[in-house]
Amino acid sequence: MSFKVDFKVRDYECDLQGIVNNSVYFNYLEHARHEFLLANNVDFAALAEQKINLVVIRSEMNYRGSLRPGDEFYVEVALERESKVKFAFKQKVIRAYDNKLMLDAIVTGTSLNERGRPFLPEAITHLFEEQQFVK
Repeated sequence: MSFKVDFKVRDYECDLQGIVNNSVYFNYLEHARHEFLLANNVDFAALAEQKINLVVIRSEMNYRGSLRPGDEFYVEVALERESKVKFAFKQKVIRAYDNKLMLDAIVTGTSLNERGRPFLPEAITHLFEEQQFVK
């Protein structure tokens, strides 16, 4: 089972067409990733204070439908290891009332040490061993 965060579309997130602006989905996905990390005892801010910076290196989004003002939806998050130094968040935006997939995304990241070199710290690698990503 995957981790999920509930949301509701706010009017100001919509464009002149009356649908959620495509750039707003980045915010939804980022918030859900941060909540996922916190729920799994990974403090994004504490890592930055230790000079370990989690960074996005690639985002792929496939828009499947349009959310409208007032729509309730949730973002699912799952984490997979991509390589020795990369991980990928597999995310889905799903409209709640009909469970329709509105967007699916793969957000690939790594972490950089204080010299700017990629590596995966223990705070991240332990997540690949734990399969309890449920909220």
